[in-house]
Amino acid sequence: MTDTAGGPGDRKGVLGPGAGASATGRGLRRRRRRRWLGGSALAGVAVLAGAGGVGWTVYTKLNGNITPDEAAAAELSRYEKERPTALVRGAQNILLIGSDSRSGEDNSRYGRDPGTERSDTAMLLHLSAGRHSVTAVSLPRDLMVEVPGCRRPDGSRSQPAFAQFNYAFEVGGSACSVRTVEKLTHIRIDHHVVVDFHGFKEMVDAVDGVEVCLARPVDDKAARLRLPAGRVTLSGEQALGYVRARKSLGDGSDTERMERQQRFLGALVNKVQSNRVLLNPVKLYPVLNAATSALTTDPDLANLRGLYALVRGLRDIPTERVQFLTVPRESWDQNANRDQLVEPAARKLFTRLRKDEPVTVAESASRPFGGDDGTGGSGTGGHDYRAYGNDHVPSAGKRGDEPADDAVPTPTFRGNTAAEERCE
Repeated sequence: MTDTAGGPGDRKGVLGPGAGASATGRGLRRRRRRRWLGGSALAGVAVLAGAGGVGWTVYTKLNGNITPDEAAAAELSRYEKERPTALVRGAQNILLIGSDSRSGEDNSRYGRDPGTERSDTAMLLHLSAGRHSVTAVSLPRDLMVEVPGCRRPDGSRSQPAFAQFNYAFEVGGSACSVRTVEKLTHIRIDHHVVVDFHGFKEMVDAVDGVEVCLARPVDDKAARLRLPAGRVTLSGEQALGYVRARKSLGDGSDTERMERQQRFLGALVNKVQSNRVLLNPVKLYPVLNAATSALTTDPDLANLRGLYALVRGLRDIPTERVQFLTVPRESWDQNANRDQLVEPAARKLFTRLRKDEPVTVAESASRPFGGDDGTGGSGTGGHDYRAYGNDHVPSAGKRGDEPADDAVPTPTFRGNTAAEERCE
């Protein structure tokens, strides 16, 4: 697939924050893996736990760095009656958006469309009640969805459309993306966080780069990326190229690229959480400054206190309980370059997240395409490399999307945990 811009059914972007994880030394990796990992925006947020030692002046500056998304809050309040109701007290759902905005001198280097902003990367981050686990679900930008009528930046309103998911952010910003996800999943979105190209690079540079492992050399002119095989520490510019690269890494599919992005997040937060950053005041301030400057959030999160309240319960979650997966999807039956949900696997996943019920992931969870219920496997061709959930239908006849108990195994979806690492 190539990046294009067109009508609602033909929206494309270029990818932002991404996947891949590694460390140096087996013992050191084991110790680091016990630390909490999360989503791309939360990679920066995680360091805020160390903000208590800075002075009031520094606190005020960092607090002022965060951009509150007041327009989105106002728009969402207009549709409060139609939004889903949260079912489980204490559980939270956060929409993380990687913007491909070309506005600004730095972002404009990545394209010639400064007036357009799309959700290049989107993740639904589910934090369980009691903070026992974190599940990050990637939503493909090419997924065909019902986008509601939304308020445009100029004040006019768009018409409802069946379009690619990233069209929602382009036409109506974060509020439109939130409403689209809620309509798709019936999950209440409690918070949203937006990071652009520049913010992503700044975060990586602030932690002195992030290490990944490459099975073979990379030479991708489109992503401006040349890397040797083996373990390599990426600068912010290199990291952006790494998570955006399409043709030179993996099978060229969006699913593979989303998996690479997910793995990169683990490595980024691992680096942020390392003692070399959090216990070194000289390094801590640049990271805090980059993290807060990179974020546009809903007003409730647009301050250090709100962000700290969010992350303080996540620090002790074992990395094997921080899970990444892509929503079960396949090629759209009307256009192989677009995606559609695979049912009943997608509905099962959304139901369990909405009810805060267990979800597990495994790299071997997929079955050959055309399985007994259509929820397994990988298709043919690079773009058809897909992720699905196994049904685990018990002998009693219950389905995996019903409440978990001793008789009903937890459904397993194709994905990985933050504790896993491999050479790409």
